[in-house]
Amino acid sequence: MKLQEFSGRVERLVFRASRALMSFCYGGQISAFGAGKGKIGEILIVNLDRQPKRLQRTLRELARFRTDDGVLLSSISRRLTAVDARDGRAVAATADVDQTYPIGEHLHVQPDARLEECFGLKERVRLTRQEVAVARSHIEAWKYVVNGPANHVLVLEDDIWFAHGAALAIDRGWLAASNRFANEGGPRLLYLSYEDAGGTAERADACEALFRPIRGLWHLSGYVLSREGARILLHAMPVVGPVDMWINRRFGELKALALSSPAILQRLDGGSDNCYSIMPYLARAGIVDSNAVEVPNRTPAGPVLAWTAKRDSDSLAMALSMLGLRVRAFDGHETPIDEGQFRAILATFDAIVDAPLSMASMLTAIARSDVKFVLEAEARPCGEFPLSSLPSNRTAFLPTGEVSDTFWPPLCNLLQLAPPALPFPTGPPRAWRVFRDDRATSSDYKSTSPLKNWLMDDSAWALLPQRDWPSRPGSSTNSHSLATPIVHESMTIPSQLLPGGIETFPGNLAAFDLDGLDHDMDGVHLVLNKAAKGPRPYRSGSFASVQSFGHGRFQAEIKGARGAGLVTGFFLHRASPRQEIDIELTGDEPQRMLVNVYFNPGDAGTALDFGYRGSPCKIDLGFDATQDFHVYTIEWRPGFISWSVDGVTVHSRVGWDPSPIPHLPMRLHANLWAPRSDELAGRIDESVLPATAVFKNISIWE
Repeated sequence: MKLQEFSGRVERLVFRASRALMSFCYGGQISAFGAGKGKIGEILIVNLDRQPKRLQRTLRELARFRTDDGVLLSSISRRLTAVDARDGRAVAATADVDQTYPIGEHLHVQPDARLEECFGLKERVRLTRQEVAVARSHIEAWKYVVNGPANHVLVLEDDIWFAHGAALAIDRGWLAASNRFANEGGPRLLYLSYEDAGGTAERADACEALFRPIRGLWHLSGYVLSREGARILLHAMPVVGPVDMWINRRFGELKALALSSPAILQRLDGGSDNCYSIMPYLARAGIVDSNAVEVPNRTPAGPVLAWTAKRDSDSLAMALSMLGLRVRAFDGHETPIDEGQFRAILATFDAIVDAPLSMASMLTAIARSDVKFVLEAEARPCGEFPLSSLPSNRTAFLPTGEVSDTFWPPLCNLLQLAPPALPFPTGPPRAWRVFRDDRATSSDYKSTSPLKNWLMDDSAWALLPQRDWPSRPGSSTNSHSLATPIVHESMTIPSQLLPGGIETFPGNLAAFDLDGLDHDMDGVHLVLNKAAKGPRPYRSGSFASVQSFGHGRFQAEIKGARGAGLVTGFFLHRASPRQEIDIELTGDEPQRMLVNVYFNPGDAGTALDFGYRGSPCKIDLGFDATQDFHVYTIEWRPGFISWSVDGVTVHSRVGWDPSPIPHLPMRLHANLWAPRSDELAGRIDESVLPATAVFKNISIWE
């Protein structure tokens, strides 16, 4: 376990223990709460049906305090059912929430020159399902406030605790707010909980107890809203973007106020499956280096045997993969699988889809108490095997009709897994063989050494090779040699099809900058040097295609940068979900080429971007890649990838060798970067700076 992970767990355990002890301590009387005019008359707790423990924990926290009338705060509390992001129907298109927003709205709350430089103000961002669900939950709270019995209501999310001195801070703030709006029946909106947006919040009319925010407050975990304030919010809908961002634009008409310091805080041990739409943009701009989501463990829910109705796409296989199972799919017409083969397959894979099991293998599977069965409507396992013979307590039948989110509940209930807050996938065409195991069994191929296992993805989407990988001679490398490419750029002048970029990514010590590109008759020079300013110590150059490509052949003449700590990259990449096919030339080993594949499951837009290590291996080139230009090619076809150098195939992969083959459209990228970790290319040697990689004659064939 990493040291930071251990310390984080200890911190959460200490916090949880301290809050458990504090639940027995009286917190005091908060005179701002109570019955009658000028009081906060009710507390609304936004809580998911699947989180009853959070509700009880919040009620225990509220029970530590009493109202002006001596009543426990928990007694004036009411639960509001939160909209669940895992319910696809609940987060479907709605007139209440605009599910895209311009980055300019985020920058209004938290300005950042780097983010604006990278994307501009008009770049559209799509909300995650979690953000839509949160917005709709708060909208329901506003509707309740308008029609409820109290003129002022405290709206609480269920992962909060009251800070030390909260009672006094809330009373002082409420008194000051009530005095400011004595002629209007009290404040319309008062933040008791918030996060200052990176310390950039604009404050006005501040006093000891509170201030008037102009902009710059995140989170809606605890705020007092009046009936009139709720009407204003409902009238201003639709909510555009994350609701805590959108409400900053309403501060003026709401005459919003906030306590000088938050009196209500979010718990450290709450845990959340929230996913934030802005995170990938912050990472690409180099503002954050953490991933938006934690790398998941491979689920122990298998073994699973599944049969489909033989749709045109691998929908069910993709869904099982998204749940964290290692999935192998069959066409269904292969030679029947005997018992020995069946046991061998289950030793590697967690789920098998459309397997042509022999009758003996089928009976063996039924006899095993741990095997679960999943069937689409009209599926026929093993020919005419009677469905009544399947154990009912270990079998799930998916609904009839087209693929939809109604497929998640029966599948996840059987596997005892939480349904993901993602649409049920359509999946890739079956003909693309994404989940087929096409690894060779012949020992005739030459071997290629994988890197150490610490560089490998240990997830449901990659196999850890125990021996050398076979490198297969490719038959399609020269298939387009006589065809006209759809893109050909000499790169001697700036290209509109392959423009320079100013994004970066987690783990890169260099920020990309247009000044890091220099065009001349040799091509485009990507120059990495020390940065005069900014959050990263180096600046460098990169470029990428405007267009995304679904399969094709991608070629460039490259002279790599020499020096430890430098990586010259030529690769295909996409996010949501993250998929990638790499060529990387590391400056510390210029006689070798690193190839890599990253696979994450899901349809386009699925927020699964795990796997930041991939499945890399190094290829001996037989020359120094930094001394002269050589032609490097990636051939990416359904179920197949090959890499060639100067027209000679040096490595190829098929399905599950050791990962599925990426299937979604990707953009072509090139860059020169400096890894934070020394493991990939060594520690950077600043004596070689400025360092240069040169690219020319970029060609793309479909």
